[in-house]
Amino acid sequence: MVEATNFIEQIINEELSSGKVNGTYTRFPPEPNGYLHIGHAKSLCLNFGVKEKYNGKCNLFLDDTNPSKEKEEFEQAIKKDIEWLGFSYDEVTHASDYYEQIYQFAVKEIELGNAFVCDMSPEEISANRGTLTEAGKESPYRNRSIEENLRLFKQMREGKFADGEKCLRAKIDMASPNINMRDPVIYRILRETHYRTGDKWCIYPMYDFAHPICDYLQGVTHSLCTLEFEDHRPLYDWVGITLGFNPKPRQIEFARLNVTNLVMSKRYLKKLVEDGKVDGWDDPRMPTLTGLRNRGVPAEALKDFCNRIGISKANSEVQISYLEACIREYLNANAERAMAVLKPLKVTITNYPDNQTEELDFDINPNEEIKRTRKVTFSKNIFIDSDDFSLAPPPKYFRLKKDGYVRLKNAYIIKCDDIVFDKDGNPVELLCSYVPESKSGSDTSGIKCKGVIQWVEESTCIDTEIRQYGYLLKDEEYPGQDFGERMNENSVKIFNGKVEPYVMENDFDKAYQFLRTGYFKRLKLKDKEILSEIVSLKDNFNK
Repeated sequence: MVEATNFIEQIINEELSSGKVNGTYTRFPPEPNGYLHIGHAKSLCLNFGVKEKYNGKCNLFLDDTNPSKEKEEFEQAIKKDIEWLGFSYDEVTHASDYYEQIYQFAVKEIELGNAFVCDMSPEEISANRGTLTEAGKESPYRNRSIEENLRLFKQMREGKFADGEKCLRAKIDMASPNINMRDPVIYRILRETHYRTGDKWCIYPMYDFAHPICDYLQGVTHSLCTLEFEDHRPLYDWVGITLGFNPKPRQIEFARLNVTNLVMSKRYLKKLVEDGKVDGWDDPRMPTLTGLRNRGVPAEALKDFCNRIGISKANSEVQISYLEACIREYLNANAERAMAVLKPLKVTITNYPDNQTEELDFDINPNEEIKRTRKVTFSKNIFIDSDDFSLAPPPKYFRLKKDGYVRLKNAYIIKCDDIVFDKDGNPVELLCSYVPESKSGSDTSGIKCKGVIQWVEESTCIDTEIRQYGYLLKDEEYPGQDFGERMNENSVKIFNGKVEPYVMENDFDKAYQFLRTGYFKRLKLKDKEILSEIVSLKDNFNK
């Protein structure tokens, strides 16, 4: 028996020990009506984690019961996201694969006296459903004969009625304290072309009816859902019991993932895309998995985050800084180091020989057990970041200042001797001298510098647009407000920077740490290439 790390695994262990189940079969059941977001990553890690831990099975199950909102584009995006996270499913199944069987099960419910065709409009059904303190009113069509219901349901399938003219409802209890059990609609008429079945069907099952049937037909043992489906579980069980499912799948609910500063609503994410507030579903500011991937978030870091927050029964909100800490921890260990300056400031090393260049050893990643280096070009003309220079430095300022020393990363110690200003009094060039005997790896200068800054060589560096992405929502100081009121209008900062050529020669998926700046990657943005920040170096998470 495996060691349980959450309450769901405890349940599974008990059922395996008692012989109630012989193994595990889960499924990841997204609706293909949008792109997956970070909240889905938790469900992915749970369902596929159960498969891996118990040597079981897990399907990708596409809940395609609402053809007006679903597309092949979304299905393909879902598959790509799962592949990116490194999970493998046993089968790809769809609710539409089982439409005929679901229909026949609906016929069986009618034959058992458990369902009836209702002529009430959706508005009338809603108005007669009652409240939490008052029972609902039974439909005047509730006591139709089995024969009449079978005939009408068949005619619904044949397209004899208009959309909304009739529906099929379960006959349960209009006085139930659970409103979901008050004769819920289980089939509706909807003339929409389905992205898989075309116009073959004009009636479609509701999710609450199709869900337990599809689980049963797939052999699912544990249907793992987020807490919003807890009130739907009695209906899930009712379907399985009335139809005689044996064994009947068990639905277990867990808390969904909420993260500060992130939009966790697929509906609102879709609105952001349609309104042009972002550059598509893969915009690096989007919390979609494709957006996180485009931003450069490592799949391993995202899975580590989901595993660390764990599985619980109570909803809570996780600080975005915790996610950043997981990303930063992974990248610190795995990302190569490179150099780029967001706000270039020219430096001329006056005592370095004219027309001379040299190749210096640059540490690829100081955290590696076996040290590796590569070559970077150095000359008398370089750029540093203007943030690494101060005209009026505060106390304990260890970067470059007038008459001060600083070490250039993997190069030499330099001293600022003079400053060239523009007509507005802004520094545009620093005239510096270098200490020849201070070369990294063979320093005999005796000069101790606490500050180390990055730089790029003038003749070889590449002009590059560099972007720092913030989050779409302002921070958690805005509780209870609509997403529209919390939107961060300054979620992108754009710099005309310079980067060493090595960065632009490698793969787009490769991450780099820029000294004292952050972790970045190359990004194709429409008709140009840019450098995009994955996460800053600053860690705000209180461990």
